[in-house]
Amino acid sequence: MESIEIRKRFLEFFSSRGHAIIPSASLVPANDPSVLFTTAGMQPLVPYLLGQPHPQGTRLANVQKCVRTQDIDEVGDNTHDTFFEMMGNWSLGDYFKKEAISWSFELLTSKDEGFGLDPQRLYITVFAGDENAPKDEESYFIWKDIFEKKNISGERIHYMGAKSNWWSAGDNGPCGPDTEMFYDVTGVLDKGLNKEEYLRADQEQKVVEIWNNVFMEYEKKDGKVVGRLQNKNVDTGAGLERLTMVLQGKDNIFDTDLFLPIMAVTKPMTYDLFKQRILTDHIRTAVFMITDGVIPSNTDRGYVLRRLIRRAVFVTKDKQINYDEVSALVDTVILVYQEIYESLAQKRFVIKKVIEEEVSKFTKTLESGLKEFEKGEDPFVLFTTYGFPFELTKELSRERGREINEKDFWKKFKEHKDLSRTSSVGMFKGGLANQSEKTVKLHTAHHLLLAALQEVLGKEVKQKGSNITEERLRIDFSFPRKLTSEEIQKAEGIVNNHIVLAHDVVRREMPRIEAESLGAEMEFGAKYPDIVSIYFIEDKSGNIISKEFCGGPHVENTSSLASIRDPEESSTKDKASQHFKILKEEAVSAGVRRIKATLV
Repeated sequence: MESIEIRKRFLEFFSSRGHAIIPSASLVPANDPSVLFTTAGMQPLVPYLLGQPHPQGTRLANVQKCVRTQDIDEVGDNTHDTFFEMMGNWSLGDYFKKEAISWSFELLTSKDEGFGLDPQRLYITVFAGDENAPKDEESYFIWKDIFEKKNISGERIHYMGAKSNWWSAGDNGPCGPDTEMFYDVTGVLDKGLNKEEYLRADQEQKVVEIWNNVFMEYEKKDGKVVGRLQNKNVDTGAGLERLTMVLQGKDNIFDTDLFLPIMAVTKPMTYDLFKQRILTDHIRTAVFMITDGVIPSNTDRGYVLRRLIRRAVFVTKDKQINYDEVSALVDTVILVYQEIYESLAQKRFVIKKVIEEEVSKFTKTLESGLKEFEKGEDPFVLFTTYGFPFELTKELSRERGREINEKDFWKKFKEHKDLSRTSSVGMFKGGLANQSEKTVKLHTAHHLLLAALQEVLGKEVKQKGSNITEERLRIDFSFPRKLTSEEIQKAEGIVNNHIVLAHDVVRREMPRIEAESLGAEMEFGAKYPDIVSIYFIEDKSGNIISKEFCGGPHVENTSSLASIRDPEESSTKDKASQHFKILKEEAVSAGVRRIKATLV
């Protein structure tokens, strides 16, 4: 079964069961500074899992683009990749364990509507219970009943601890026990395995996880489960790459139709299969990152993209990729995905240009790094200061008969990684940061600032990105030059005036077409469902100050952004006081500026 058909069957299966099909969100999370990329299908839906109504209803499904790089050193084996697509269906306080488990089994094994997998090759794990939640006996007996009715023999269901069967994306947000489905890819384990045998088979990758049902009924704060959510939710997920591997009868993801065309291009470019897989994966991920607006840099998302491109260059035979090779790689990735993601083809030239420029920079970096290597520079300094890959230092040292202290390098690397973990890898806290009062206020101020910039600089100003923490907001926007001090002061003053005038902030749901016709602001490159959430900021006469596509949350009135809660009683001095302050204005890239601001 081709990957296109797998996507289609998945979405049609859940559409026929009342699920609204929603588009994939961007790889760059909207208003979530706690993680660099969208790392899970549920991540864009956190506000709704926490209780906010979704404009499309209580049953949703989609195929979500994701990036995870914490296992980057594992890429090259049979199952690890950095970019992947997560097929998921959600219940927001609607159905729960019985329906979710029954449907997942039906989709996996049905030959008519589903994927037609052999049920005799399925294995199941369920949560064993701990201090946070009891043993999930309900899921166990639902599975037991299904297997008995289908005459599936042997030991199939195993209780596992929280490390395996409790899902949360970080220290804050929705969480809960899960039940996972594994498939015997060898075809010889159909008699059933006891727990010890099953664990060994899992370690040896003889069984591979192909589905996960998370029952999100708890909330975590600062690493601790603090209680139950407003609703009992279901969050399911199946990695498209792994499921495609199973359905196409392969023992690794790189032999599927999602990777094979790219692998054919990379084969002449590198020494061995493992490096070929790394090159294929990293270029594929880079294409999707650049399409969603990421550019190489030394910090945050740009650093991750830079590392992927440079790592790809490093595993080639000659430590270089010429323009023709870049072009062929990008064209092939686009060919594989163009029916699903039209924006790839639209940004073909930009993608090639960004990769080619980064490859060129890295070639120069290798030259300068090599000079420092010859001087005997510390491998860690070569890595952090000159961007010289440790793998290259090892290879060159081996060629020259030198010894390097690898243990010392990894000790320093771990210390460096621990210090920069939040910025370079990220911890997912859920939704708009952790939805604290300060963050929500800054989210509303962000809307006011965009409106003020359009008033001062012109309606052609469009948002290109955002990042909001408890300390400050950040907005990237299209504009060709540096702002003058007068323009900054004017925009700042407009926001402060809107705060003092106490405008209402109102959320309305409407068809996307209607919202677009109203001129509601939307983030560049984002895809939106047919029914959308629009936040309006309105004065007392009903005049609209701001209208934006947004999932929220926000304050109910702009006066909440001021220290004075009753602006009607404020003195002239109070009204002249400053509640909003622009801290910095700078360039991000050609034609894109950035402002950082805060509430004082």
